[in-house]
Amino acid sequence: MHVAIIMDGNGRWAERRGLPRQAGHRAGAKSVRRVVESAAKLGVDCLTLYAFSSDNWSRPRDEVSHLMQLFKRYLQSEISRCAENGIRLNIIGRRDRLHPKIVAIIERAEQLTAGGERMLLRLAVDYSARHVVATSAHRAGLECGCLANGNERACFEAMLAAQMHAAVAAGDVDLLIRSGGERRLSDFLLWECAYAELVFVDTLWPDFGERDLVAALEDFGRRERRFGGRPGHDRSVAAPLPQ
Repeated sequence: MHVAIIMDGNGRWAERRGLPRQAGHRAGAKSVRRVVESAAKLGVDCLTLYAFSSDNWSRPRDEVSHLMQLFKRYLQSEISRCAENGIRLNIIGRRDRLHPKIVAIIERAEQLTAGGERMLLRLAVDYSARHVVATSAHRAGLECGCLANGNERACFEAMLAAQMHAAVAAGDVDLLIRSGGERRLSDFLLWECAYAELVFVDTLWPDFGERDLVAALEDFGRRERRFGGRPGHDRSVAAPLPQ
């Protein structure tokens, strides 16, 4: 099962307590650890967390700098923990705008956790679904020969994976959760969320924990996924196309 989470509400959490936004981001980083541990315990196969969008570069310079330092420290502190618990790390998104020291840490983290088979943990950093799709479409146009063999979707998804540095196939998102009360996708995994079940919660990210994750999974379990078909329809049996 692939669960994706838009971690929203750090700034508001801090503001409501009269604290600087940086304090909210630090508290949010602690929630990341709790949720990762809970997801692995609950049997989630892949967890993708939206850590920093490409649009977040427009935030004040000091906030962006703090977020990048927090991300670097998180990776450095969690590499061993992930490796010991069978969690494979993969950072998806652009890398050409990240500091070379951060890129080096990313590559080291991915290398040292590559053997993890318990859960795939993907952190989306400098990520934009529109950018990934647009650049992949451009690449597909340049390499259109590979799209002429009837495997258009597989080829295009391989290009998507290459563009965002996806080290291993994660498949479509089954459940997308957004904390913080907002109800939008914010340019996150638009291709992979085509048939995702969506759960929006009011809990601000620093307060999000195992109970919230379990509630979302239980909500997901009560839903009937139709993938465009009718209730009770066997999706594996495709109807013939009209002649």
